[in-house]
Amino acid sequence: MIDAYLLPLQRRLLHPVAHALHSRGIKADWVTLAGFACGLAGAGAAACGAFGLALAGLAANRLADGLDGEIARRAGPTDRGAFLDIALDFLFYALFPLGFALADPQANALAATALTASFIGTGSSFLAFSLIAERRKMVAADYPSKGIYYLGGLTEGAETIALFVAVCLFPAAFAPLAWLFAAACAVTTATRLLAGWRLFR
Repeated sequence: MIDAYLLPLQRRLLHPVAHALHSRGIKADWVTLAGFACGLAGAGAAACGAFGLALAGLAANRLADGLDGEIARRAGPTDRGAFLDIALDFLFYALFPLGFALADPQANALAATALTASFIGTGSSFLAFSLIAERRKMVAADYPSKGIYYLGGLTEGAETIALFVAVCLFPAAFAPLAWLFAAACAVTTATRLLAGWRLFR
Protein backbone atom coordinates (compact mmCIF):
# COMPACT_ATOMS: atom_id res chain seq x y z
CA MET A 1 0.00 0.00 0.00
CA ILE A 2 2.88 2.40 0.74
CA ASP A 3 5.69 0.87 -1.32
CA ALA A 4 5.35 3.47 -4.08
CA TYR A 5 5.98 6.24 -1.55
CA LEU A 6 8.87 4.51 0.22
CA LEU A 7 10.83 3.38 -2.83
CA PRO A 8 12.16 6.84 -3.83
CA LEU A 9 13.39 7.44 -0.27
CA GLN A 10 14.95 3.98 -0.15
CA ARG A 11 16.78 4.60 -3.41
CA ARG A 12 18.21 7.90 -2.18
CA LEU A 13 19.42 6.34 1.08
CA LEU A 14 21.00 3.32 -0.62
CA HIS A 15 22.53 5.22 -3.53
CA PRO A 16 25.98 5.85 -1.91
CA VAL A 17 26.34 2.27 -0.67
CA ALA A 18 25.25 0.77 -3.99
CA HIS A 19 27.64 3.05 -5.85
CA ALA A 20 30.54 1.98 -3.61
CA LEU A 21 29.74 -1.72 -4.03
CA HIS A 22 29.33 -1.43 -7.79
CA SER A 23 32.63 0.43 -8.11
CA ARG A 24 34.34 -2.46 -6.32
CA GLY A 25 32.94 -5.02 -8.74
CA ILE A 26 30.23 -6.44 -6.49
CA LYS A 27 27.50 -8.02 -8.62
CA ALA A 28 23.80 -7.52 -7.93
CA ASP A 29 23.17 -11.28 -8.07
CA TRP A 30 25.79 -11.84 -5.35
CA VAL A 31 23.97 -9.38 -3.10
CA THR A 32 20.63 -11.08 -3.85
CA LEU A 33 22.01 -14.49 -2.87
CA ALA A 34 23.75 -13.14 0.23
CA GLY A 35 20.53 -11.44 1.28
CA PHE A 36 18.57 -14.66 0.89
CA ALA A 37 21.15 -16.48 3.01
CA CYS A 38 20.71 -13.85 5.73
CA GLY A 39 16.94 -14.22 5.56
CA LEU A 40 17.24 -18.00 5.77
CA ALA A 41 19.49 -17.62 8.81
CA GLY A 42 16.89 -15.28 10.33
CA ALA A 43 14.15 -17.86 9.84
CA GLY A 44 16.39 -20.48 11.44
CA ALA A 45 17.05 -18.17 14.37
CA ALA A 46 13.30 -17.69 14.85
CA ALA A 47 12.84 -21.46 14.87
CA CYS A 48 15.39 -21.64 17.71
CA GLY A 49 13.65 -18.89 19.65
CA ALA A 50 16.44 -16.38 19.03
CA PHE A 51 14.14 -13.59 17.92
CA GLY A 52 16.75 -10.84 18.18
CA LEU A 53 18.92 -12.73 15.70
CA ALA A 54 15.84 -13.32 13.55
CA LEU A 55 15.31 -9.57 13.43
CA ALA A 56 18.95 -9.05 12.44
CA GLY A 57 18.61 -11.61 9.63
CA LEU A 58 15.44 -9.91 8.48
CA ALA A 59 17.13 -6.49 8.44
CA ALA A 60 20.11 -7.82 6.48
CA ASN A 61 17.80 -9.52 3.99
CA ARG A 62 15.84 -6.34 3.37
CA LEU A 63 18.97 -4.23 3.08
CA ALA A 64 20.32 -6.59 0.44
CA ASP A 65 16.98 -6.55 -1.35
CA GLY A 66 17.24 -2.81 -1.75
CA LEU A 67 20.92 -2.80 -2.66
CA ASP A 68 20.74 -5.44 -5.37
CA GLY A 69 18.28 -3.37 -7.37
CA GLU A 70 20.37 -0.23 -7.04
CA ILE A 71 23.50 -2.07 -8.13
CA ALA A 72 21.63 -3.63 -11.06
CA ARG A 73 20.51 -0.20 -12.26
CA ARG A 74 24.17 0.85 -12.44
CA ALA A 75 25.48 -2.32 -14.09
CA GLY A 76 22.42 -2.86 -16.27
CA PRO A 77 19.45 -4.98 -15.13
CA THR A 78 19.25 -8.59 -16.32
CA ASP A 79 16.44 -11.09 -16.65
CA ARG A 80 18.30 -13.46 -14.33
CA GLY A 81 18.57 -10.75 -11.70
CA ALA A 82 14.86 -9.94 -11.88
CA PHE A 83 14.04 -13.65 -11.68
CA LEU A 84 16.26 -14.26 -8.65
CA ASP A 85 15.01 -11.17 -6.87
CA ILE A 86 11.32 -11.99 -7.06
CA ALA A 87 11.66 -15.77 -6.63
CA LEU A 88 13.86 -15.55 -3.53
CA ASP A 89 11.72 -12.79 -2.05
CA PHE A 90 8.63 -14.97 -2.22
CA LEU A 91 10.52 -17.94 -0.81
CA PHE A 92 11.80 -15.85 2.09
CA TYR A 93 8.28 -14.59 2.84
CA ALA A 94 7.13 -18.21 3.18
CA LEU A 95 10.10 -19.41 5.24
CA PHE A 96 10.07 -16.66 7.86
CA PRO A 97 6.65 -17.59 9.34
CA LEU A 98 7.77 -21.22 9.30
CA GLY A 99 10.47 -20.29 11.80
CA PHE A 100 7.80 -19.10 14.26
CA ALA A 101 5.72 -22.22 13.66
CA LEU A 102 8.71 -24.37 14.54
CA ALA A 103 9.53 -22.26 17.59
CA ASP A 104 6.10 -22.94 19.14
CA PRO A 105 4.02 -25.33 17.03
CA GLN A 106 1.10 -25.48 19.42
CA ALA A 107 0.60 -21.72 19.53
CA ASN A 108 1.80 -20.71 16.08
CA ALA A 109 1.52 -23.53 13.54
CA LEU A 110 -2.07 -22.95 12.43
CA ALA A 111 -1.66 -19.18 12.21
CA ALA A 112 1.61 -19.58 10.29
CA THR A 113 -0.11 -21.96 7.86
CA ALA A 114 -2.92 -19.45 7.30
CA LEU A 115 -0.40 -16.66 6.79
CA THR A 116 1.61 -18.69 4.27
CA ALA A 117 -1.59 -19.63 2.42
CA SER A 118 -2.50 -15.94 2.25
CA PHE A 119 0.95 -15.22 0.80
CA ILE A 120 0.24 -17.78 -1.91
CA GLY A 121 -2.90 -15.84 -2.76
CA THR A 122 -1.15 -12.48 -2.97
CA GLY A 123 1.88 -13.94 -4.70
CA SER A 124 0.04 -15.98 -7.32
CA SER A 125 -2.32 -13.12 -8.19
CA PHE A 126 0.64 -10.74 -8.37
CA LEU A 127 2.66 -12.98 -10.70
CA ALA A 128 -0.29 -13.97 -12.88
CA PHE A 129 -1.26 -10.32 -13.34
CA SER A 130 2.37 -9.42 -14.13
CA LEU A 131 2.60 -12.14 -16.77
CA ILE A 132 -0.46 -10.94 -18.65
CA ALA A 133 0.51 -7.30 -18.20
CA GLU A 134 3.90 -8.06 -19.77
CA ARG A 135 2.20 -9.66 -22.76
CA ARG A 136 0.11 -6.53 -23.19
CA LYS A 137 3.15 -4.22 -22.84
CA MET A 138 1.61 -2.54 -19.79
CA VAL A 139 3.79 -0.34 -17.57
CA ALA A 140 3.23 0.26 -13.85
CA ALA A 141 3.50 4.03 -13.51
CA ASP A 142 4.10 3.87 -9.75
CA TYR A 143 6.92 1.31 -10.06
CA PRO A 144 8.86 2.11 -13.26
CA SER A 145 12.14 0.66 -11.94
CA LYS A 146 10.79 -2.81 -11.17
CA GLY A 147 11.95 -5.75 -13.29
CA ILE A 148 8.37 -6.94 -13.83
CA TYR A 149 4.95 -5.31 -13.77
CA TYR A 150 4.30 -4.47 -10.12
CA LEU A 151 0.67 -4.51 -9.01
CA GLY A 152 0.13 -2.89 -5.62
CA GLY A 153 -2.40 -3.72 -2.96
CA LEU A 154 -3.33 -3.39 0.69
CA THR A 155 -0.45 -5.65 1.75
CA GLU A 156 2.79 -5.06 -0.13
CA GLY A 157 6.43 -5.45 0.83
CA ALA A 158 6.55 -2.69 3.43
CA GLU A 159 3.51 -3.99 5.29
CA THR A 160 4.86 -7.54 5.23
CA ILE A 161 8.19 -6.45 6.67
CA ALA A 162 6.41 -4.40 9.33
CA LEU A 163 4.60 -7.60 10.35
CA PHE A 164 7.84 -9.56 10.50
CA VAL A 165 9.50 -6.87 12.61
CA ALA A 166 6.49 -6.83 14.96
CA VAL A 167 6.54 -10.59 15.53
CA CYS A 168 10.29 -10.53 16.17
CA LEU A 169 9.80 -7.83 18.80
CA PHE A 170 6.65 -9.41 20.25
CA PRO A 171 6.89 -13.15 19.46
CA ALA A 172 4.08 -14.02 21.88
CA ALA A 173 1.72 -12.04 19.65
CA PHE A 174 2.62 -13.98 16.52
CA ALA A 175 -0.68 -15.84 16.18
CA PRO A 176 -3.10 -12.88 16.41
CA LEU A 177 -0.87 -10.71 14.22
CA ALA A 178 -0.56 -13.49 11.64
CA TRP A 179 -4.32 -14.02 11.51
CA LEU A 180 -4.93 -10.30 11.14
CA PHE A 181 -2.39 -9.98 8.35
CA ALA A 182 -3.73 -13.07 6.58
CA ALA A 183 -7.14 -11.40 6.48
CA ALA A 184 -5.58 -8.26 5.00
CA CYS A 185 -3.80 -10.41 2.41
CA ALA A 186 -7.15 -11.94 1.46
CA VAL A 187 -8.39 -8.43 0.68
CA THR A 188 -5.29 -7.81 -1.46
CA THR A 189 -5.82 -11.05 -3.36
CA ALA A 190 -9.48 -10.22 -3.96
CA THR A 191 -8.69 -6.75 -5.31
CA ARG A 192 -6.00 -8.14 -7.61
CA LEU A 193 -8.31 -10.84 -8.94
CA LEU A 194 -10.96 -8.20 -9.55
CA ALA A 195 -8.43 -5.97 -11.33
CA GLY A 196 -7.41 -8.84 -13.58
CA TRP A 197 -11.03 -9.78 -14.26
CA ARG A 198 -11.83 -6.23 -15.34
CA LEU A 199 -8.65 -5.33 -17.24
CA PHE A 200 -8.06 -8.59 -19.12
CA ARG A 201 -11.49 -8.98 -20.70
